Amino acid sequence: MSRQKSRNTQVEIDLRKALYAAGLRYRVHRRPMPGVRREADIVFTGIKVAVFVDGCFWHGCPEHATWPKTNAEFWRTKIEGNRRRDADTDARLTGDGWLVVRVWEHEAADAAAVRVREVVESRRRR
Repeated sequence: MSRQKSRNTQVEIDLRKALYAAGLRYRVHRRPMPGVRREADIVFTGIKVAVFVDGCFWHGCPEHATWPKTNAEFWRTKIEGNRRRDADTDARLTGDGWLVVRVWEHEAADAAAVRVREVVESRRRR
C-alpha cells in the first residue's frame, strides 16, 4: 500500500485538465489554511474553494468501499479515521469561510469539473 500515489493521481490530472480547459486557474496541492496540516488537491485561493479528490478505498466511498478481510480491524480503524479527519477538515475550512468540494475517484472528470466550475462561478458572483 505504500506504493499507492497520494498526489497527481490520474483522477486528479484528468480533473485538472478539464478545469483548465474550462478556463479555470487554480493552485495544486496547497494547504488552504495556515496552521492546519491538511492539503487540498486543488485550491482556488481568492474565492476560498478547496477541492479534495478522495479515493474510494481510502476514504470509504458509500458506493464502492470494501472492507478487507485480512487485518480487518486495522483497515476499519484506518478508513474510519480517514473519514473523521475528512469531516474535521471540512468543518475547519467551512468555519474559516472556505467552501469544500469532495470528488470521488469514480466520478467522471468532466462531470466533476462541471460541478466544481459551478461552485467557483457562484462564489465569484458573490
